[in-house]
Amino acid sequence: MGEQETAPRGRHAPPLEVRQDRQRARLYAAASAVFARNGFADATAEAIAREAGMSKATFYEHFGNKEECILALFDAAIDVVIEGIAQAASEHGGDTPQGRVGASVRAFLDVIDAFPDQAQTLLVEIIGAGPRAAERRGTALTRVADFIDEANRADAEAGLVDRLASPHDAFAIVGAIVELASRQLRTKDPADIRELEPVLERLVLGLVGAAPPRASAV
Repeated sequence: MGEQETAPRGRHAPPLEVRQDRQRARLYAAASAVFARNGFADATAEAIAREAGMSKATFYEHFGNKEECILALFDAAIDVVIEGIAQAASEHGGDTPQGRVGASVRAFLDVIDAFPDQAQTLLVEIIGAGPRAAERRGTALTRVADFIDEANRADAEAGLVDRLASPHDAFAIVGAIVELASRQLRTKDPADIRELEPVLERLVLGLVGAAPPRASAV
């Protein structure tokens, strides 16, 4: 299969780094589709290149093997997810812990709903991609747990919630959220992952013990 969207040549050709960014974006999308459809173990560089409409040689210009591909995809995507959650909490969460939790949960579920192949790769297939992938996944979960713990610390100091009993509580929240999302991706139950929103909100708010709004704020 020939490469799609062939870049113009000559004087009007985009710079090399631009062409490579476009190729890499297409390879990321193709890899997500192949990993989600076939599983990491059965995915091949050839299948990813074919899905992207590229040659296998082009794949190897960007990645040494499929493990490097899934690691690069994970690194690029997890930054977007974490930044999106933080931005949603800041811009759409209002002044209450309940509002910030709701905004964060909605942002997370909306991303999974919009990009199910990427979510399947990040939450499910990465587990079987070897020790380096396991280390990356652990680091990413720690980042999210640290974000939750820091947000809880600030809210607790403001008298809005109880302080989490230990740092492990933040990891418990992250682990439960990831498992619920992973289960939905595997089983399609519920059919719309956004139906998990109230479950996740109850989970987080139950552990942080969100206090009712202060009388002065009413």
